[in-house]
Amino acid sequence: MNNINILTVILGRLTQANITASSGKNGLSCAKLSLKSPLISIITITLNADQYLEQAIQSVLNQTYKHIEYIIVDGGSTDRSLGIISKYKKQLDHFISEKDKGIADAMNKGVALTTGEYVIFLHADDYFVNDNALSEVIEKMDKTADIVACSIQYGEQLRTCKPRGFNFWFNFKQGIYHQGIICRRDLIEKLNGFDMQFRITMDYDFFVRAYHRRAKLVKVPDILAVMRESGISSRRDWQSLKNRFDEERRVHEKNCGSSSMKMLYNLYWFLYLPYRRVYYVLKKSRVEAHR
Repeated sequence: MNNINILTVILGRLTQANITASSGKNGLSCAKLSLKSPLISIITITLNADQYLEQAIQSVLNQTYKHIEYIIVDGGSTDRSLGIISKYKKQLDHFISEKDKGIADAMNKGVALTTGEYVIFLHADDYFVNDNALSEVIEKMDKTADIVACSIQYGEQLRTCKPRGFNFWFNFKQGIYHQGIICRRDLIEKLNGFDMQFRITMDYDFFVRAYHRRAKLVKVPDILAVMRESGISSRRDWQSLKNRFDEERRVHEKNCGSSSMKMLYNLYWFLYLPYRRVYYVLKKSRVEAHR
């Protein structure tokens, strides 16, 4: 066999091996190392959310960007959720339904099942803004970024919320929205995932740690997803707000790196809590006056 024939055979076998390795579920490409079309792992956390769950699932499956793996982590729902999920089970890469220790625990379980280069959390009461949302963001995003932060729409009025990104103020208040975040899986692994001591602000704690690790965050102006006002972090009664503020304070205490930051945090909470209480009372009074 001459050299040309040998080369032809080798190239043919390499091509066949590449086709075999890259053919995944539903014929979608699993070329995880492709910079142009990275594999995106999308995780939906759900518990008794049958009212919105199907829209979230459909918004993922209808994406024109097809290099995805889809994972649903159910916390042991007792409503219609499991029946809804079973309709799409063949289109899922992983699905588990079992009791968990909270949202952070469920998120960590989801991450453990992923193989994608990037991870998106799109929970049961969220959904992608349109079928092209992911493909448009992937096309524009900086592939060297650890975190890609997009805008989201929020609430019934679909108010556009733009990410502030990482800056000094991030030490005090979160300026990005997890529904609009595309995060490298290896960053989540390096930071040991989400801290289960937090039931509301586990995402803020994670991003504060990423900020302190000097993770590269790049903003993309596109709107990626819609966030409903139905989640635990969207509750607006004073007790729910106070619970969230208490957790934010614990995030600060956990991630406080110096005595000067401790002084700043103490001053911040000395001023911020009374301000928010007054703001809450005034806003509630205005709402009641217009009834």
